Amino acid sequence: MDTSLRAFNALLRRDLLLAYRHRGELANPLLFFLMIVTLYPLGVSPEMELLRKIAPGVIWIAALLAALFSLENLFRSDFEDGALEQMLLSPHPLAVLVLAKVLAHWLVSGLPMLLLAPVLALSLAMPERAIRALVLTLSLGTPLLSLIGAIGVALTVGLRRGGILLTLLVLPLYVPVLIFATNAVTAASAGMPIAGQLYFLAALLALALTLAPVAIAAALRISMG
Repeated sequence: MDTSLRAFNALLRRDLLLAYRHRGELANPLLFFLMIVTLYPLGVSPEMELLRKIAPGVIWIAALLAALFSLENLFRSDFEDGALEQMLLSPHPLAVLVLAKVLAHWLVSGLPMLLLAPVLALSLAMPERAIRALVLTLSLGTPLLSLIGAIGVALTVGLRRGGILLTLLVLPLYVPVLIFATNAVTAASAGMPIAGQLYFLAALLALALTLAPVAIAAALRISMG
């Protein structure tokens, strides 16, 4: 257990260091997220009342697409340089190692979106209680996007043009997260309770943390086999 924890920490530090060295690639999903949210009022309407109504859906759809955009490189570089084969041959549990990679992915993609979202919500005239709900749903939902998306990436990592297949695999699984998260923010904006939606997202996150690493490890073995 102690050696597996050290391997987890070492892989997490390695992925964060690699992300820091490729800051340009790191910024692309965040810029994508920013552009979708800021350009949406120009394409629809600058009317504040309308923006306030559609803001939860706009921000969450932008976060979902940005997360999907950032998934492609989750295992791709490791597959190309042979590090993925070393992970498969490692004596440490593969589920622990892939969980470290998913955590690193969330720290460099999901966490920046979580920090930027309140500023964008203010620009769309969202009320304060809705912004708090938005932050809560993103805190629960963005790790879910990374965990679910990693399963699709693991299944398509060996394919040359797996981006389209990845989208087809992952997007239907993202729909429940999108529905409950946007519903929670909309309900908070109307002054309604949102405990049920948050509990559902928390239950999904607990289930994904339990099962997704095992599924990712199995998918990688299938892809590399």
